[in-house]
Amino acid sequence: MRRIWITLLFFSLTTLSLAQVGVFSTEQLIKYTPQWKGERFDDGRPRVSDDILERMKGVSIEEAWAVCNRHGFVNQFESNWVVTEDEPVLVGRAVTAYFQPRRPDVDSVIAAQGKIDGRIGGQNSWIIDTIVEGDVIVVDLFGKVIDGTFLGDNLANSIWVKSGGTGVVIDGGARDIEGVMEIDDFPIFNRGWDPSYIKDTMLMGINTPVRIGRATVMPGDVVLGKKEGVIFIPAQLARETVETSELVRLRDQFGHQRLREKKYTPGEIDRRWSDEIEKDFQQWLREKGDDLTPYQKEKLLQGRTW
Repeated sequence: MRRIWITLLFFSLTTLSLAQVGVFSTEQLIKYTPQWKGERFDDGRPRVSDDILERMKGVSIEEAWAVCNRHGFVNQFESNWVVTEDEPVLVGRAVTAYFQPRRPDVDSVIAAQGKIDGRIGGQNSWIIDTIVEGDVIVVDLFGKVIDGTFLGDNLANSIWVKSGGTGVVIDGGARDIEGVMEIDDFPIFNRGWDPSYIKDTMLMGINTPVRIGRATVMPGDVVLGKKEGVIFIPAQLARETVETSELVRLRDQFGHQRLREKKYTPGEIDRRWSDEIEKDFQQWLREKGDDLTPYQKEKLLQGRTW
């Protein structure tokens, strides 16, 4: 059952979209991301601002998870990756790709359509041709590692240039690890490395909903990858995630300072704060001169609620 709905969606899209294999039209992307009210790319993907993406790098997985969970998005995180860096920080807007095991009759139609659409190279390179700066390719390769290597060092370098050096998430494999590791600050989350090349797969969709482990990913989600794993934050929750994290960090900074000063005990700080501590925190913020956003001011009045 895991892929039936996407497969049915794929075949419906081939009759509705612009002579392309499994691509959401602009109207469909808007329809299936109704809670996003901001700017969009021409293809319909939500365009979370560069400022939010930069600030997202300081957000922890736990902080992002708490915001998603509070809004009912409980299927956004996946762990147990093989990662190219010891302390990875991957942030960007999701461009999704969806593969299935190859079936010759269907694959021949995909290949023929690719020629009509002017696509060049292997089907894994078709996705790379679509990305822009700030994008993160998120690939559903159904966990295939042997003969399921989505990229090697050549394609990794191409992605690095086109994306502005973000990274990649592959529910499948990759190859040429020595060449890929020469690329600085380019975290790759995958299921394993193998010397084989990709074969016996077929590309069923670009920028459609995909499943990555236990997570459902939409095009335009903000991808946040760190040591614990990868969380896919719905675009409409990106700003709240960043602002919540920043307020949590301010509270932690205040709490640590007051503990070093021995003004409060650990038991007083490591729980919901008293009215006295909350007033002290607000005075501390005024003295620091930090400007809070309206959302942060609202949360500040509620005390620590996360």
